[in-house]
Amino acid sequence: MGKKIVTFGEMMMRLTTPGNLRLQQSRHFDVNFGGSEGNVAVSIASYGGDVSLVTALPDNPLGHVCLMKLREHSVGTDEIMMMKGERLGTYIVEKAADMRAASVIYDRKDSAFARLRPGMIDWKRAFRDAEIFHWSGIDAALTQGLTDVCHEAIDAADRLGLTISCDINYRKNLWQYGKSAEEVLVPLMRKSDIVFGSAGEYEKALNLKAPAFDARSAAGEVDAAAFEDYCKQVEQKLPRCKYMFIALRRVITSEHHVMAGVLYTGGRLLTTRVYEVNNVIDSMGVGDAFVGAMLYAYQNYADDQAKLDFATGGSVLKNTIVGDYNMVTVAEVEGLVGGGSAEMRR
Repeated sequence: MGKKIVTFGEMMMRLTTPGNLRLQQSRHFDVNFGGSEGNVAVSIASYGGDVSLVTALPDNPLGHVCLMKLREHSVGTDEIMMMKGERLGTYIVEKAADMRAASVIYDRKDSAFARLRPGMIDWKRAFRDAEIFHWSGIDAALTQGLTDVCHEAIDAADRLGLTISCDINYRKNLWQYGKSAEEVLVPLMRKSDIVFGSAGEYEKALNLKAPAFDARSAAGEVDAAAFEDYCKQVEQKLPRCKYMFIALRRVITSEHHVMAGVLYTGGRLLTTRVYEVNNVIDSMGVGDAFVGAMLYAYQNYADDQAKLDFATGGSVLKNTIVGDYNMVTVAEVEGLVGGGSAEMRR
């Protein structure tokens, strides 16, 4: 088991329309809590990893319920700031159905997390006994102040010798403060040892056209030559990156997805088999599930192919779980990767 992993990001209250109702049809919501970096932390904890989240919550009943939920999932909360007079961000999810896409409405302006500025977090204390620091592009998308906090955190982690992990996490609707994702994210990504994103997110952040993933079933393949060439181009822009993970997904309908994973490391490209998910229950947090499994595997598997297979398998299983959190075990992921069946266990 590796040392502690520290994640940094915003937790929010998630309001989901029940069943397949549209927003205007709903009279109540299913309530839960989520947020990309918190989802990553829950995933790592579910595998038995040592993980903590650094964030800010309002010192009110909603903030304390969110804190309790993280503790229920064995996520370390010692470095969470409880702030007076602030609010908890929310997001409303209208679930997808067949050919109708899901939609997300954010309400996170002036949240406790959005008020964070450099100097407010004791990073030396937060990184005590830690091996990996994980941040994501969502943090830097919200405010200039949070971009500055990301630089502060990454520089502190670098001075302390931590491995720095980045999820590009491009969200078009969040970039509202006058900066583009490319000008903000690339300098931060250049300080990261591990980088994760979908092919589209790499394309948005780096302005490099990504290869297509055209598989429509489990019989499909990854165009390894095209992705190897692409990763070499990315490597020129991110020379520090030692592990470049790419999640591949083709959406046939909202319930039918085809997925695979790519890893470029040490000058070579690795790919997984193609997975076909024919009954997607909830695709929210699938990328976070990949990252959580990836960071757990980074610490616990020596073989790079095993790292990639575990990360992709964890993200595939998340499609079967309601909510943001990927509550699966190491044995379940290893069973899927090893070709196990979905028969009932008795």
